[in-house]
Amino acid sequence: MRPACEAVVVGASAGGVEALLTVFGHLPPAFELPVVVVLHLPERRPSELPMVLERRLRRPVQEARDKAPVERGLIYVAGPSYHLSIEQDRSFSLSLEPRVHFSRPSIDLLFDSAADAYGPALTGVLMTGASEDGARGLAAIRQAGGRTVVQDPAEAKIATMPEAALALFRPDHILTLHGIGKLLADLETGTC
Repeated sequence: MRPACEAVVVGASAGGVEALLTVFGHLPPAFELPVVVVLHLPERRPSELPMVLERRLRRPVQEARDKAPVERGLIYVAGPSYHLSIEQDRSFSLSLEPRVHFSRPSIDLLFDSAADAYGPALTGVLMTGASEDGARGLAAIRQAGGRTVVQDPAEAKIATMPEAALALFRPDHILTLHGIGKLLADLETGTC
């Protein structure tokens, strides 16, 4: 039996803003799990993603900061130009390591570190995108015993990212965006 869920990590690229708004629109107002998002962003420009998500979703959203603890009830987004990782003490770490799949921040690096920190108490979600970033990291979540969710490639704006994950392994769930939103909304009342 799976343990109670303690965190959710989400990765997306092209088409990701609309996907995030759809998925997070299903979360109840009192949703308490921390959600950490990597969305591929242009480098060297400030991101307006936290403000856009917070305004549209009417829930707290902030850019993850180096050494800050991962707190319940918040949606965190990776800022541009830095990789985002979660340390064993469940705090954030930013780095300038080389790009992964031409991206920094990298979904794979976030997912790998979160799998190490949370193990089976983690849910990972990979959605629309035009690269293979995230597929290997989602497989690491599965290997650590966490729950894995892939957006149905037939629904994705760009199916490369979900298809890359499906080429590596069979996730626990292949769902539409609405299905992903409903699954996440139910995580607090059930197991991860």
